[in-house]
Amino acid sequence: MNVNTILFDLDGTLIDTNELIVSSFLHTLDHFYPNQYTREDVHAFMGPPLYDTFVKMDKDRVDEMVQYYRDYNIGNHDLFVKEFEGVMEAVQWLHEQNYKLGIVTTKQRNTVMMGLKLTQLDQFFDVIVTIDDVEHAKPHPEPIEKALIQLDAKPEETLMVGDNHHDIVGGQNAGTKTAGVAWSVKGREYLAGYNPDIMLDNMKDLIAILGGKQA
Repeated sequence: MNVNTILFDLDGTLIDTNELIVSSFLHTLDHFYPNQYTREDVHAFMGPPLYDTFVKMDKDRVDEMVQYYRDYNIGNHDLFVKEFEGVMEAVQWLHEQNYKLGIVTTKQRNTVMMGLKLTQLDQFFDVIVTIDDVEHAKPHPEPIEKALIQLDAKPEETLMVGDNHHDIVGGQNAGTKTAGVAWSVKGREYLAGYNPDIMLDNMKDLIAILGGKQA
């Protein structure tokens, strides 16, 4: 695969925040809508910006709901978060091979940095584009295009890696190659339905795909 730049989503792709996110949603929804939502219901909310999810429930209380979620999420962050298997090895290899590396996420910068520092992944990324930096979230191409500009990268030489259709469609909209991760909480088949160029069973698969020897 002829690429020199790799862009990653963060939650559910590099770091396992799934249980933290589910717990944060359930904590919030049980407060505002007691006994109305299950774990399975929450999976549909994972990926889009928080505002977009909560504004559909109650446009008058959306800011209150977002803040309630974030207070719990930040307070419990380090109890839940860890990187996925193979991520550290793959990202370190990419860094050593001088690939341009960036993160494109719908999270706020402060919680992005919490997750990266906790997992010691913060040392590897040249560019981080968060929800704070853009007007339009993925799948709009703006966040990915912003990362490409900052990395001086061409979309046709870039791979966008993610666990949600927002990542795959966002990459397609920006003209990059795309990779889905089979460990997505929404399932391999769900992501495959958006036709990513490749599907990763482990992040270390990138090493073999890009011409290295997988450990």
